Amino acid sequence: MEIDRAKNPLFLNDYLTYLDVIRGKARRTVLEYYDDICLFLRWLHCMNEKKTVSEVGDTEIADLAFSEIEGVTVSTLYDYIRYLRDVRGNTPRSVSRRLSAVRSLFKYLAKTKGMLKADPCQNLELPSVKKTLPRFLTLEESQRMLHTVENETNSPEKLRDYCIITLFLNCGFRLAELVGMNTGDLDFFNRQIRVLGKGSKERIVYLNDACLSAIQDYLAVRDNPPEEPNALFLSRNHRRISRRRVQQIVENHLTAAGLGGKGLSTHKLRHTAATLMYQHGSADMLTLKEILGHQSISTTEIYTHLSSTQRQDAIDSNPLAGERLPHSKK
Repeated sequence: MEIDRAKNPLFLNDYLTYLDVIRGKARRTVLEYYDDICLFLRWLHCMNEKKTVSEVGDTEIADLAFSEIEGVTVSTLYDYIRYLRDVRGNTPRSVSRRLSAVRSLFKYLAKTKGMLKADPCQNLELPSVKKTLPRFLTLEESQRMLHTVENETNSPEKLRDYCIITLFLNCGFRLAELVGMNTGDLDFFNRQIRVLGKGSKERIVYLNDACLSAIQDYLAVRDNPPEEPNALFLSRNHRRISRRRVQQIVENHLTAAGLGGKGLSTHKLRHTAATLMYQHGSADMLTLKEILGHQSISTTEIYTHLSSTQRQDAIDSNPLAGERLPHSKK
């Protein structure tokens, strides 16, 4: 998706430039912000023009006057939340994500540029998001998934796929991080790889024996095409592998392992790696935070859920666990 700046109001183009040049946001992040903000502006312009919500998708925003932005209040934003929920069917989590971009725009206009006297989002309350435990594979399921790839017919794609899944399950990489990996990021001597994470932040991730072996096996059969000499993972067309193709690879092998239809995905493999390191390894929250590239440790805390065995052991360890009525004791 490309941004056609001719179709945007001037203040929006200024904000996009700010995200790119000053904040250094990744191109994908800028596009996501742009998509969410455009939806809000189309809805706002549509409402101010007294149109119906069915016309939001066809509403142009190039002629949106800044006075419409100045007229936005907390009540306006609550009306927008109602539109997202009732008309578009967005979940509280999706509503929160869409409003995050809108809030960022208003903060820029009010505080950074001083174009607004007040930020209408300052006192905005968002719908509460239900907290759920992240879905993940057990150790046995992770091993089963790897074995399904291992048992395939030997081919370059097999070694590539095995390497991809091994890195997901051992290191907890994000999808974008894995797709963006270059051969020059690898340091076999120091057993590590340089990763470009969220917000264009680089970090070093150490590689265990399974990862090093999988990478070396794959590189031994990987072509080195002139079109993509640096990309670590390649498609059959010798181009950098796409996100969608990696998602398909993971989906196919989950299904082959009898784990399909459970809402699992590449991001769930990231949850799996974190869970395995915490439950079966020696990783504490601070270590996980650095490995996963989280900005805040509060994000990492969702991975520190206890296994059912740990919960059972905790109950059984209660000093009152052996107390029973005399006729019940054997």
